[in-house]
Amino acid sequence: MSSPAASSQSAGASPDFAFPLAVAALVGSIVALCVGTSFAKGLFAEVGAAGVTTLRVTISALILCALWRPWRARFSAKDLRSVALFGAVLGTMNLLFYLALRTVPLGITIAIEFSGPLAVAVAGSRRALDLVWVGLAVLGLGLLLPLGHGTSALDPVGVACALGAAACWAAYIILGKRVGHLHGGRTIALAMCAAALVTLPFGAPGAAKAAFDPTLLAMAAGVAVLSSAIPYSLEIFSLKHLPSQTFGVLLCLEPAVGSLAGLAILGERLALLEWIAIGAIVMACGGAAASAARRRPVPPAAVAP
Repeated sequence: MSSPAASSQSAGASPDFAFPLAVAALVGSIVALCVGTSFAKGLFAEVGAAGVTTLRVTISALILCALWRPWRARFSAKDLRSVALFGAVLGTMNLLFYLALRTVPLGITIAIEFSGPLAVAVAGSRRALDLVWVGLAVLGLGLLLPLGHGTSALDPVGVACALGAAACWAAYIILGKRVGHLHGGRTIALAMCAAALVTLPFGAPGAAKAAFDPTLLAMAAGVAVLSSAIPYSLEIFSLKHLPSQTFGVLLCLEPAVGSLAGLAILGERLALLEWIAIGAIVMACGGAAASAARRRPVPPAAVAP
């Protein structure tokens, strides 16, 4: 995966069109991810959240392996351990995210999960401006989390799963720096295989049910393509042509897009206070991403999985 600081020229896009195409690609990846996740939630009644997770990750692993053929790369034993750990975190993150979606609206789940990358972005910073972004995020989370009487009606177990997914996303970014130099897409394909193995014990019964139902299997494949294959491909293109600041800020649109997708597809209506909370978290993540981009480029693993 290329650094966002790479040249904006490519064989497929002229310099004049590379930037707007990259913006459109990133927005398209966010929309595809949120729409795919909304459809995935619609499958919970049939195969369960864990089953959907296993199907999505396993089918994504098969697609990535077909595209990148990771068996052609040479990994040392140490590299394989790092990739396996990276994949285990990826699988756990996906599992916790889908478990949270059982009882928490999509936009709110995504907003809570974004606290993970935010923590990484501001970690170790002593700049006063970064404290503002942290304060905004704390305000947003405080409005969302069920901390006491009169705060929120969100399910505590669902919120805990979303926070666990946030912690995994933070670990995913940190671990991604260790494996990002290896074999690009082949590393991601291998990591996705490890992620599938992590989810399998939890989602095997539901996945097995779908495996013998052509309709469910086709829907699960569609979810995998929409929420993994398409976003991953579009984000690779965006990372090549967008400045890190632009990429990081645009990525923070995901909670808002997720809320709209949840409303349009799942009928999830949010209260005004919840929209304000999501807005605060979006602003915090966008501001932190912009500040961090001035200090260092966006790591490849910062891409939403």
